[in-house]
Amino acid sequence: MNEVRIALVGMGRMGQALAALAPAHGCRVVAEIDRSHGSAHAVTRETLRDAQVAIDFTTPDAAPDNIRACLLAGCPIVVGTTGWYDQLPTLREEVLFAQGTMLAAPNFSVGVAVFHRVVAEAARLLAGLPSFEPHLVETHHSAKKDAPSGTAASIARAVHESSGLELPITSVRVGSVPGTHEVIFDAPYEQVRLTHEARDRRVFAEGALIAARWLVGRQGVFTMQDVLSAPAGGR
Repeated sequence: MNEVRIALVGMGRMGQALAALAPAHGCRVVAEIDRSHGSAHAVTRETLRDAQVAIDFTTPDAAPDNIRACLLAGCPIVVGTTGWYDQLPTLREEVLFAQGTMLAAPNFSVGVAVFHRVVAEAARLLAGLPSFEPHLVETHHSAKKDAPSGTAASIARAVHESSGLELPITSVRVGSVPGTHEVIFDAPYEQVRLTHEARDRRVFAEGALIAARWLVGRQGVFTMQDVLSAPAGGR
């Protein structure tokens, strides 16, 4: 396995988890950038230290600037920060125009990427049966800022695209729950219940490292669905 040089942008809980798991995934952390440490830790070609890929887990207000900084530095970026997606169409165009590379996803769990497809297919099959009413309940830790979560919103989009159905969302913020998404298709005499439950935040760090390795050598704008469709080596 060829070693991949990565820069971590944001050294909160996710940044620390990435640093701890990186060696097991064939990644070497060459830079740790956290703006809370001062302007010297802004994202630049110098602070990226020749990283092949940057991974951003920061804040919604910081992520767009970090993406643009990596684009200017010629460094591909994996973005795990959520809450900035109103700017995603503009940033997607900027990355494509500059022939840069970005992979953004609201959730880096490989299981969630599969969950999207399973839910979308279930919605497609049940769309012609009006007796089944869909609903999504998403639960996260009380410190999570966005509600509904980016993952919940993307699941709702996937359902609508596959079936035309609207998927109402109930958001729960409590305790230290890493993330649970439950889609219910309820009918008078039966119920279909599909659930993805993250047991540890490290699952998101692991997925981000898988995505970072996958991104090396690619150009364009991607999501975790692209990683699922074209595993490493399947270019």
